[in-house]
Amino acid sequence: MTSVVTSEISLYELVAGSTSAPLAMQISPVTFKSLMSSLIDLVVDQDQPASVWAKLPKGDAWQTEFDRYLDHIPPQQQVFCFKNQRDESIEESASLESFSRATTPIVLPLDSILRREYFFIVWSNQFCGLLVGHRARAVQQSDTPIDEDPPEKKQALMAYLVIDPEIVRNAIAVLQPLASRPEPLPEFDHLNPALTNQLLAKHIQRQEDLWQRATTHRRQAETANLLQLQNEELLSTIRLKDEFLHTVGQELRTPLTNMKTALTLLNSPSLKPPQKQRYMELLVRECDRQSSLITSLLDLVSLDQMAEHTTIQALSVADVVPGVVSTYQPLAEEKGVRLAYTIPEGLPAIACLPTWLKQIVINLLHNGIKFTPRGGQVWVRAKQQGEYIQLEFRDTGIGIAQSEVPKIFDRFYRVRQSFDEETSGAGLGLTIVQKLLLHCGGSITVKSRVGEGSVFNVLLPIYRGHQES
Repeated sequence: MTSVVTSEISLYELVAGSTSAPLAMQISPVTFKSLMSSLIDLVVDQDQPASVWAKLPKGDAWQTEFDRYLDHIPPQQQVFCFKNQRDESIEESASLESFSRATTPIVLPLDSILRREYFFIVWSNQFCGLLVGHRARAVQQSDTPIDEDPPEKKQALMAYLVIDPEIVRNAIAVLQPLASRPEPLPEFDHLNPALTNQLLAKHIQRQEDLWQRATTHRRQAETANLLQLQNEELLSTIRLKDEFLHTVGQELRTPLTNMKTALTLLNSPSLKPPQKQRYMELLVRECDRQSSLITSLLDLVSLDQMAEHTTIQALSVADVVPGVVSTYQPLAEEKGVRLAYTIPEGLPAIACLPTWLKQIVINLLHNGIKFTPRGGQVWVRAKQQGEYIQLEFRDTGIGIAQSEVPKIFDRFYRVRQSFDEETSGAGLGLTIVQKLLLHCGGSITVKSRVGEGSVFNVLLPIYRGHQES
């Protein structure tokens, strides 16, 4: 038989108003359930007759824990289970079917103060305990049971855990009239200290288990996040490689198409000598472009592989720059461009490989000469700047528009202000320079004005010993 009662009694306030009331705790529903489970463990292990009064949140986790207690007690033991009237009728509730064999269900009306409280009370001849909790006043207006809230929104409970026999007896005394068949409580002999210690030990162990599981879940979540980031990086790398291969295909096809066109036209019987000479020059130029593109691609692909297995060395810029300038001197003279360099004595060594510095200087000098018209100048100056050696590559060439400066280090990008179609290259030189500087801890900046020239400032770190890429 199910009884429906009206009550204005608050167990929480009853405990709070007691002269020997313990300190109130603000705890999560998870901690409340953990404390309840510790009480259940103690009662099950004690294997003594006990009266239990319970009002728990809805949910399978709470019901499963309560069923664990019911499975270990004899049918005649007193168990009173309180439910809110709005939750569901006792007769129709599948979750309460298990109560019929060992419990007395009690339905609380909608206006009962107890409907906003949860409790678990145990009374035996050697131990008693009361766990009661209710929501803080700030969330009293919510009708959602704590177990129905999402985990991140579960509200904290204000709770008491009491083992004082007088307080526990008073709490049961106010609940007994609500039961249709209240029975006398088992005679309380004395409070067994060993059981109190056991309750504390069980709760500490349970909290430790919860902490260990939470730690494991957190590590699993961190691992999952890391794997997701790695997966996104791999997908991004694959996309970049696909885009790179697509661009490479287009860049390789262009000179081949031009060469095929020139070869077709050279077979024309009506071709005049000047036209034939122009097509032959086109073939040579496109072959050079194709060769330059393939060489640059191989250099670019091999950079990352080389950097992984390379140890940075101490290097003097005076051992590299003069040799490269001398190599490009004939080309500069042929174009009518003045080429020079200035390297002060006593500059500290830089942290870079000789082949890397040589390639950096070659690409920047080549660009300077290529985009500087006859009568112009290109020069290289070195100086110390703090913890770096600065190499300044300055030219009086055609310059670069400000809108194009951020793009010049992109793969296959070519400036539009070209005064001679022979100046068109692979578009990878500056990309290679930037990657080489990245590997050795350096940097490059650009200043340029159209019609006035450009200045490329390269910063290379001073060697400090035992530096690796």
